[in-house]
Amino acid sequence: MGKAPAQRHNASARSAGAAPSERLNIFKMNTGLGQHMLKNPLIAQGIVDKADIKPSDVVLEVGPGTGNLTIKILEKARKVYAAEMDPRMASEVTKRVQGKPEQKKLEILLGDVIKAELPYFDVCISNTPYQISSPLVFKLLNLSRPPRVSVLMFQREFAMRLVARPGDALYCRLSVNVQMWASVTHVMKVGRNNFRPPPQVESDVVRIEPKIPRPPVDFDEWDGLLRICFVRKNRTISAGFKSTAVIQILEKNYKTYCSQNEIMMDETVAMSDLIDRVLTETEMSDKRSGKCDEADFLKLLYAFHQVGIHFA
Repeated sequence: MGKAPAQRHNASARSAGAAPSERLNIFKMNTGLGQHMLKNPLIAQGIVDKADIKPSDVVLEVGPGTGNLTIKILEKARKVYAAEMDPRMASEVTKRVQGKPEQKKLEILLGDVIKAELPYFDVCISNTPYQISSPLVFKLLNLSRPPRVSVLMFQREFAMRLVARPGDALYCRLSVNVQMWASVTHVMKVGRNNFRPPPQVESDVVRIEPKIPRPPVDFDEWDGLLRICFVRKNRTISAGFKSTAVIQILEKNYKTYCSQNEIMMDETVAMSDLIDRVLTETEMSDKRSGKCDEADFLKLLYAFHQVGIHFA
């Protein structure tokens, strides 16, 4: 992800001096890239306030658009990296700080934030393009030095999945996965009319704070177990392990584990029987994933590891 090129001063005086809302008419919003500009200054201020930015903080803003949030972040932070895919939007943000003290504090990162190697930052704020919601959350949580706090706006259903608890209708693999690595709290609802152009869905803001120390669990292992358990979250957990494809994958992993650790395999025990034994001993066989919490899945993962069954 490179820096945006320096802006040439060849825009007409009318365009350069126009209010940001007026300049939006210069080009059409690309809603395919999630370009729905937050226009309500009270909500923008509320998002920044919830981030609790310190004067020494470096902030990453994902999808700054025309800079309505960016300007408020610059008032609080020591430095702001604004990650933007669209060069036109990057130009708009740059125009808003030209000739002002904030210009030195802003650096535009032009390109795909999901694919980019990011500089260090303390806080992340985002009016998140909906199509990168899940990749962004896991990119932030998997950084070697994750941000202290992230205040992120998402499509309402996605946001509600992040904060859902066992038994909730929207509780799913995403809920368990994110809550394993972080504390997630709901901040506010944001109606569609607070954007230009209005999206077709409502939005919500959540605050994500990584757990410190990081749980000593391998992410791929954890996610591998959850993928099986949540194939049908309202069916029994044992049902998810009866698939021939699942049994074959676990059998392959088991053989690899035994080989790498010089363990003699018991050829007389079928993988399906080994799985049944674990599920019975943990009393998880008849439970339903949609009503299990983090402790239940950790107990199950540990029990499988004890007999040499791994999920990655």
